[in-house]
Amino acid sequence: MLEKGFLFCAGVPPSRGEAWGADGAKGFCGERESGSMSGEEERAAKESSLETIRGKLALLPDKPGCYLMKNREGTIIYVGKAKVLKNRVRSYFTGSHDAKTQRLVSEIRDFEYIITSSNMEALILECNLIKQHHPRFNVLLKDDKTFPYIKITHEAHPRLEVTRRVYKDKGKYFGPYPNAFAAQETKKLLDRLYPLRKCKTLPDKVCLYYHMGQCLAPCVQEVAEATNEKLVQQIARFLNGGHEEIKKELTDKMLAAAEELNFERAKELRDQILSIDAVMEKQKITTVDAVDRDVFGYVVDKGWMAVHIQYMRQGKLIERHVSLFPYYGEEYDDFISYVTQMYSDNPALPKEIFLPALPAAEAGRTEAAAAVGEEQGDAAALAPEERDVREALEAWLKVKVHVPQRGLKKQMVDMARDNARMALEEKFRMLERDAARSVKAVENLGQWLGTGTIRRIEAFDNSNIQGTNPVSAMVVFIDGKPDRKEYRKYKVKTVKGPDDYETMREVIRRRYERVLKEGLPMPDLIVVDGGKGQISAAIDVLENELGLFTPVCGLVKDAKHRTAQLMSGDPPEVVPLPRDSQEFYLLQRIQDEVHRFAITFHRETRAKSMVVSQLDAIPGIGEKRRKALLKHFGSVRKIKEASADDFKELGIGAKLAGEILRALRGEAEAEAEQRPDEPAEAGFVGATGEEAP
Repeated sequence: MLEKGFLFCAGVPPSRGEAWGADGAKGFCGERESGSMSGEEERAAKESSLETIRGKLALLPDKPGCYLMKNREGTIIYVGKAKVLKNRVRSYFTGSHDAKTQRLVSEIRDFEYIITSSNMEALILECNLIKQHHPRFNVLLKDDKTFPYIKITHEAHPRLEVTRRVYKDKGKYFGPYPNAFAAQETKKLLDRLYPLRKCKTLPDKVCLYYHMGQCLAPCVQEVAEATNEKLVQQIARFLNGGHEEIKKELTDKMLAAAEELNFERAKELRDQILSIDAVMEKQKITTVDAVDRDVFGYVVDKGWMAVHIQYMRQGKLIERHVSLFPYYGEEYDDFISYVTQMYSDNPALPKEIFLPALPAAEAGRTEAAAAVGEEQGDAAALAPEERDVREALEAWLKVKVHVPQRGLKKQMVDMARDNARMALEEKFRMLERDAARSVKAVENLGQWLGTGTIRRIEAFDNSNIQGTNPVSAMVVFIDGKPDRKEYRKYKVKTVKGPDDYETMREVIRRRYERVLKEGLPMPDLIVVDGGKGQISAAIDVLENELGLFTPVCGLVKDAKHRTAQLMSGDPPEVVPLPRDSQEFYLLQRIQDEVHRFAITFHRETRAKSMVVSQLDAIPGIGEKRRKALLKHFGSVRKIKEASADDFKELGIGAKLAGEILRALRGEAEAEAEQRPDEPAEAGFVGATGEEAP
């Protein structure tokens, strides 16, 4: 029996479907044998797993999060947390370890991880995952950590305490909180603000707290039940979110103390405010409302979509699931289609569903509109398409559907999106590292185009802004990998205005005239950025001018500037290459790389032309002096920041230096720079630009 396994970011429970691999087939990184194996097979499987692990270690992010170690059956055997995932997970597979750790490492055949936005979230998530999975190596935690709570005891004279155990004793519990120090500090603050009793057992005389005004002394005087109840309600209001009002009062007191030069009291108040911030810090892994909800996030790139779902139950993250698959329509429509299919056969529905916003609507939505959505229900700020989706899902599933606009709920959706993005980026990076698949993609591409074996691909792209500073660039891929030392840049010389076809003709002509003249290697395939016009222009130059018959194909983009289809032949025709194929992904990488290279070169050229025009416009600055200035100072910005004396090393006098500064800074700035408070010394450039006598 073969069990399909998804080895990245989130394992897919069999009951929830299967993940999609890089080649569009179910599974990823191969299949795992779940039955018995011989010794030789087991060693081979172990070596294969370690090779996979080595590849994944190179892709770990330098972010906080949790990691889950698995054995060969796919069972989670250890859950840990890390401030920097990359460093912590790598440490298991390098250096020496004690006996317990070595035993753990010897059983690891795979790992997963979840990124979080803070270290405290990683700690809380680790606790939830351990409670859920009961990993064998996590049965006895070294520090036996549980989270602290603030408790108001249920007694005739209640008191505050910090505890790590929650009992059904009618006491009021608030938490859990991120760390014991912050909880203790907040308790101290509450003790100072609300004078409940402090002693565990009532003494026979008043203590210091009474004299400090922090206790009503029920040990020696009667305290009405209504008084205690009022204090309990005030504390509960504070811990349930009313701390902002207290912070404002403390801030006012702190400022008043500072004005009275009572800095010791001001520091004490400042520390109290900081402790409130620490203990009331919200985290997204465990929420305070204990509502069952599913949180969705998705990202798209290169024709693929990654959807990450966080299953929150009783306010705690108990499970997560990521799916990667090619998509062909509009990204939001395909995402909603995925959501509806997931719930169609799923009777275990949550109370709430959080969905990400429609990308176009999110980009255009103002902060004010988001605020209106928070106050009047998030439907008030939704785009019509978002509102339709929400209403349809609510009517069908009979659950609340939200598209959060800001605040904690929006952060939860953003975290799901971050995990989806990380899964998709890892997929692409692993594909790029897999040389065997790249070579196979190149071989298959040759079959699709009917050109035979393809090893060397040269790709071209043009870049200009309305015909200004036109440039072109060429990148080279050999066996599916970029060969950067072969990259070339071209400044277009003969074409005037934004003429992409003639630009392509010039660049193809210049490139392959040189190839013929110098005996350079010929490509097996030429890729141009564009459709029929660009392909025809390139073929015309190659065949009719140079006598070359190298295959040429073009990559056509859609209205959203995404790679849409491959064209080849004379006349050019569409090649029905599947979008989820390795060959299509290879072409996308090539097009993205040549576009990046061309855009970067165009920006550099435009920036240099702006520098040249600025300096050339100054009387007395020719080409030789301009080059000397740029070589000496490094940039126009540094020339602007220079003083008149700095120009002397270049043999530029005070008068010309003043003219340079005025031209680059503007008249007022330059004169201010040259007008010293003290009398001008000999050789200093004055406001008139003349040398002072």
